[in-house]
Amino acid sequence: MKLIIIGATGLVGAEIIKILEEKKIKKIKYIFFVASQKSTGKEIVFNNKKHKIITINEAVLIKPQYVLFSAGSKTSLKYAKTFTDLGAVVIDNSSAFRMSPKIKLVVPEINGNKITKEDKIIANPNCSTTQLVMALYPIHKKHNIKRVIVSTYQAIVGTGQLALQQLEREEANKEVLEAAYADKIHRNVIPKCDDFNEDGYTKEEQKIIDETNKILDSSIKITATAVRTPTIGGHGESVNVEFKNPIKVSEISELLTLQDGVVVCSGEKYITPIESRGKDDVFVSRLRRDHSVESGINMWVVADPLRKGAATNAIQILESIVNNQ
Repeated sequence: MKLIIIGATGLVGAEIIKILEEKKIKKIKYIFFVASQKSTGKEIVFNNKKHKIITINEAVLIKPQYVLFSAGSKTSLKYAKTFTDLGAVVIDNSSAFRMSPKIKLVVPEINGNKITKEDKIIANPNCSTTQLVMALYPIHKKHNIKRVIVSTYQAIVGTGQLALQQLEREEANKEVLEAAYADKIHRNVIPKCDDFNEDGYTKEEQKIIDETNKILDSSIKITATAVRTPTIGGHGESVNVEFKNPIKVSEISELLTLQDGVVVCSGEKYITPIESRGKDDVFVSRLRRDHSVESGINMWVVADPLRKGAATNAIQILESIVNNQ
């Protein structure tokens, strides 16, 4: 079986390569790496072997069985169908297909069992959505969630290499040659992730709302505020959940503890974003009753956006498909 990684030199692409080395999926015999034109011909080391980066048109000629896209929605929209027409299964990390009614938006622990052989394009959720639904899913299965208020504290790695360079140059008091953000990010927070929509919400906030509804339940009322922070470890989320019926915090804690991929910290212990860096789990702490409503809780949810928020989730989808073929 042949696998193509598109966007191999980006932050998510690099993490995908790292995880594939860790996982050692035996059925994948050949792997090829695609990046932008300026990277073509350069080498990537994978499993102690050097691999030359190829163009996407060369990748099409290889006729792979699986393609992982991490090169932005424009590339996915342009080339995904080209690969599926050749019989490949595409797992896409961009926003290109997430809200398409005919394409599944998958977090394997939640709805991975719904993937069928007819699914040729599978969408990976937004990183902030993934960690949110991982925490909400086991609760919602037992107790109907009425409303969710989420405020995100998002690491710059969610934006990409350019944002990392901006922070490093600002921190070193150097001129920023090309900025990812219009505002300074060093020692600052920016209450704007992605572009604004006409209603004042940003695209990132709308993604969290729409994708959570699609994965969990369209009847859940959700509002979101997404904030960019000068951190590189993980995304943090302050999550307020209101239920339709009375709940006990102890039962919510137990449900979260039983969920694969979720780690619950009890009492006064909490996890900070940097502690989630390089880890595949979603961490829940600060779990407590919301006394302002009859049935509500607050919790703090943290995860690495490059791992479970993107690369790990995509590879879990790949593993699920490969193992069932």
